[in-house]
Order: sequence, then C-alpha cells, then structure tokens
Amino acid sequence: MSGIYIHIPFCRKACHYCNFHFSTQIQHLDAFVDALIKEIALQENYLNSPIETLYFGGGTPSLLQQAHLDKIVNALHKHFNLSDLKEFTLEANPDDISIEKTKYWKTAGVNRLSIGIQSFQQEALNWMNRAHTTQQSFLAIEIAKAAGLHNISTDLIYGTPHLSDEALLKDIEILNEYQVPHISCYALTVEEKTALHSLIQKKKIENVDTEKQARHFELVVDTLSKNGYAHYEISNFAKPGHRSKHNTNYWKGIPYLGLGPSAHSYNMSTRQWNISNNQLYIQSIQEGNVPFEIEVLEEATRYNEFMMISLRLLEGVDMEKVNAIFGAAYLKHTQNIMEALQKEGKLIYTDKGFAIAKQARFLADGIASAFFIV
Repeated sequence: MSGIYIHIPFCRKACHYCNFHFSTQIQHLDAFVDALIKEIALQENYLNSPIETLYFGGGTPSLLQQAHLDKIVNALHKHFNLSDLKEFTLEANPDDISIEKTKYWKTAGVNRLSIGIQSFQQEALNWMNRAHTTQQSFLAIEIAKAAGLHNISTDLIYGTPHLSDEALLKDIEILNEYQVPHISCYALTVEEKTALHSLIQKKKIENVDTEKQARHFELVVDTLSKNGYAHYEISNFAKPGHRSKHNTNYWKGIPYLGLGPSAHSYNMSTRQWNISNNQLYIQSIQEGNVPFEIEVLEEATRYNEFMMISLRLLEGVDMEKVNAIFGAAYLKHTQNIMEALQKEGKLIYTDKGFAIAKQARFLADGIASAFFIV
C-alpha cells in the first residue's frame, strides 16, 4: 500500500507563522490545476502498489472549486489504483466550509476533514493573522458533522503570547464537547523568512516563551489523555480508531508520492521534492518535465530518519527492527545511546525496545538527534 499527497499552494492571506510554500495569487489556480493533472499522468509509474490514502494539504485545499476537485480526482482514478482507498483527507479553513462545499467534498470521496482552527480565541487568531473568526470555527465543525463528515481532525496552536493556560484549556474543552475524534496540537515555532520572525526581530511583538510552551504541552497531554485521546504521536491525539492513516504511514516509512510545488516523494531508497515556485512548476510541467531534486538515501540517513520518526510515536523504537534493517553495528550504537538517556530519565523501556518518557516528550527532536550518525 502507498499514499499520495497533493499540495495546493494557495491561500487567501498569509498567516504570520507559516513557512509552508504558498501564494496569495489565487488567480493562477486554474493554471495550477491544469499542470497538476499533467503531473499526475507523468508520475503514474512512481508507485507500484495500490493507493491506501489520499491527502490534500497546503496551502488551502478548500479553495478548490468543484470543477477543480473533480478534474483532480478523475485524473487520480485514471492513473492510479484507488480500489483499496481507505482514507481521503482534505485540509480546510473554517471560512471555506459551507453546506454546498461539504456536499461535493463527500461526492468526490472525501471521508476525513482536517480543519485549521488553530484557536477559538479571537485575539489569538488576530495575532496569527488568520483569515477566519471564532464563530466560523464553530460553524465549520457543525456543518461538517451535519453533512456526515464525522471523521474530523482539528489543528490547535499553543504557546502564543496571548494564549493563557485557561484559554488553552477552553479550546480543548470545546473540541471535546464537539466530540472531535482527532486533534493535532503544535507549539508555535518561529521560522526564518516568516512575517512572525521579522516582527520579532524588529521587536514589534514579543518572542515565544519556551517555558510557557512546555507548560502548555503538558496541559494538552494531560487534558486530552483524561478525555480519552491516545497520544499516539508527539503532536497528535486520537480517539480509538481515528488515528491519521496517511500520516501514520509516513511515520512507518511506507512509500508515498507528492504532487504539486514543494511536495516530497519517498520510495524507501530515494527522496525527491518538487520545486517551490508555482510559475516555474507550471512552466516545467507544460513542457513535459517534473521539476524536482532527488537524494539517494544512504544507510546512515535512513537510520537517522528511522530513529526520529520512531521516537515521535507512542510505541517508540523496536530494537528487533533496528537489527533487522540496519544490522549489529547500528544495534550496538542504539543500545549505547539508549542506556545513557535512560539513566537521565529521558527514555523508558518497552516490550520491544524503548520510548521517550512522558516528562521528556516535549524534547523529542533533541533526544532523537542524540542517536544520529553524521
């Protein structure tokens, strides 16, 4: 089984914190969709197994009109085997969700909606420069559920300067009351070349407080756990049966194809990524070429990625897999680092190996890097 990710690189406005590839020049959406259809045909042989998951991300995929979505889905059915498709996720902003749109999303095959709420606090939304309002967030969930799209995931951002502990807990309480089955919670990060980074550098707004973010992370974990959500990945929480199949397959190292500007593809031996420029992407596709760079994954790189991904998951690292995939030398290296970090209280033993201790999960990326071979 494999997955397909489609990047829709357009947004109505730029959120201050976002460093994903996007453009606000929505007038070019038609030309992009035409190029995307051609890329689907050009890449039909990249995967050699049936497609289990589709994921439309961005950007803002909910900007697609019905004619756009129909053309894309028809092309996917024409060039790939979707007979075993289990999950079709579409990311949507609250201000795009309407009764009419949810109806045609369902008709197109969408069975999972990822709603970019980020916060139910209007002050926080204004600070982030989000396009939607708190009221639109409430309506978005209600409309989706009324349409029968009950498999909903919502995004929350914590650790922003204006978000108090009480407001964060209120956000979680609202989602629990709506019985949203999947919640992704992300600490606000300050990425270079974003508006947020520039505003902080110019001292127009205050920088993030890492102690506050760590406290918010613990509040999120404890509160969602008490409400029956499994903390199955560092940033993701799900009710039973509602883990993201698409993202879980990423974390398991299952091959996937990325389509659209900046999208990444992986086939277990190489990784490639499309150019992050809409105009050059469209021009190249029109000429019959997919504009990408490629990296052959050396054994050390594959090991580093295996450790990074495994340590983000609730199940942690399976030592038998380390030995089977990478051999005795990597197993010994892993054991040595593991023992040192376990003595520091950062790791706990599991039936198959080890995982990050609850109190150290906020430091997951740093802990994983201790295992890296450079």
